[in-house]
Amino acid sequence: MSHRNSIEFKVRARHALFTDPLTKIGGEKCSYHIPTYEALKGIVKSIYWKPTFIWVIDEVRVMKPIRTQTKGTKPLNFGGVYPSERDPSNKKEKPSNTLAIYTFLADVEYQVRAHFEWNMRHPELEKDRVEGKHYAIGKRMLELGGRQDIFLGTRDCQGYVEPCVYGSEVGHYDNGGELAYGLMFHGFDYPDEAGENNLQARFWKPVMANGHIQFIRPEDCTIRKLVRAMKPKKFGEGKLRDVVQEAAELGV
Repeated sequence: MSHRNSIEFKVRARHALFTDPLTKIGGEKCSYHIPTYEALKGIVKSIYWKPTFIWVIDEVRVMKPIRTQTKGTKPLNFGGVYPSERDPSNKKEKPSNTLAIYTFLADVEYQVRAHFEWNMRHPELEKDRVEGKHYAIGKRMLELGGRQDIFLGTRDCQGYVEPCVYGSEVGHYDNGGELAYGLMFHGFDYPDEAGENNLQARFWKPVMANGHIQFIRPEDCTIRKLVRAMKPKKFGEGKLRDVVQEAAELGV
């Protein structure tokens, strides 16, 4: 189902790593087999975003076979240097790297459909709610491959985006039937979007039907976990670039 202000795009990468961010500190990681709502939201925000609106991910289509690849990595040891290496007299010790095994998804390609809605938690940005201008800039940025670098779950997995017609082309799972997944990370409830002074993680149980995954809306997720207290950021006059001026500069 296509929504107002909807964009459709293809994203591809050599590797992807979709995990529960609550477990991202230390240890070994194994990617979910399908992208999370939060990861796809991060991709579309890298294409174009302003705090005036919120991107809503409607659905994703898995185009290529789900394959995994295990690689050895050297992530930063968040505990600093190892205890046996500590020198109390050295005040400038640098954190060390540790060895970990990550299981990535390999050779991924997805079709994504998303749309934006006004963020009513930011009444100070009411003048920036110029629907046509935001939509035109978003489409232009998509054609240019995004305003910022595209990553699929982690900075180790750089990807590329381009416009597409959602549902076009042949996908590997077009006749694959229905596959139900267990409890998975959906996304974060940020204070300036959810209206609470907390950062919460939400979870759901996705189902892939013939390669398509339709996401439920964030407010429809019933399982949540408190991460930490957090206050929303406010954007006052002059702290945000005017969308009309920006659209004029881009010629859209």
